Amino acid sequence: MAHSVFIDGGEGTTGIEIRERLSGRDEFELVVLAEDRRKDAAARRDALNAADFAILCLPDEPAREAVAMIDPASAVRVIDASSAHRVSDGWTYGFPELVGRDAVARATRVGNPGCYPTGFLALVAPLVRAGLLPADWPFTMNAVSGYSGGGKALVKRFEEEPGIAWRGYGYSLSHKHQPEMKRHAGLAHDVIFAPAVVPAYRGMVVEVPLHLGAMDTEPTPARLREALREFYAGSRIVAVADDLVPDELLLRQGAAPDDGMTLHVFGNDGGFHARLVARLDNLGKGASGTAIQSLNLMAGLDETTGLRLPNC
Repeated sequence: MAHSVFIDGGEGTTGIEIRERLSGRDEFELVVLAEDRRKDAAARRDALNAADFAILCLPDEPAREAVAMIDPASAVRVIDASSAHRVSDGWTYGFPELVGRDAVARATRVGNPGCYPTGFLALVAPLVRAGLLPADWPFTMNAVSGYSGGGKALVKRFEEEPGIAWRGYGYSLSHKHQPEMKRHAGLAHDVIFAPAVVPAYRGMVVEVPLHLGAMDTEPTPARLREALREFYAGSRIVAVADDLVPDELLLRQGAAPDDGMTLHVFGNDGGFHARLVARLDNLGKGASGTAIQSLNLMAGLDETTGLRLPNC
């Protein structure tokens, strides 16, 4: 018997891509509200409480309101793609590689990771756990993303203002992703986060520069790379690249959807400096792909079912 799934907010970019990944799958049956009932509170409440799974693709406050609509006696299990519950007690962080696949499989409430934190945490969290990077280090992160991650308004802006070549933001040095990165990497300090958007619809590069020579843990690029390989051994979603140094890394404007992620560790000749780099699709492993990965686990299925993994 198919599991029923209600996508609340399914007309946004994340919701559309989740629906596309579920299309044609007989393990799930989508609960779809008629257009004139899509924003009707009573209809949404009924759908939320009746479904086996609800995936919230809403801004933060509407996502909290949706959760409040759920009857305590309801058996619905929730995946929230907003940032409303990523550090909330009682919610499981939806990064199976970090928190454990069994933890996600058992969860009734899952907070889907943000796209930028996905890249940062994939690189840093395993290395902090291994004792190779100090938890009290003043980490910084530089990142660029395709404009689809900014929602409909930013998509419209980039498509109507074709002259935009780069858009930096977050200059208040306060961003909703910072608590998520700090908590789930086990850090003592907030991360200095320098995000930017480029004129590509999808794709993301996250970089964490490190001065290894100033760390008491005495890590080397080779040790960092090996630790990441060991942590993600056997994963069909997260890959750790070899130690070859490419001439360049590129984001392509016409890139196809990809639910995987590739991690790189680059170091200088002396081994004192390193650049940790994650490449992913902000709408794939950075959003919809991870939501589907968690949904698969919660439904007792193989985590990669229905995912778009071109390199597998």
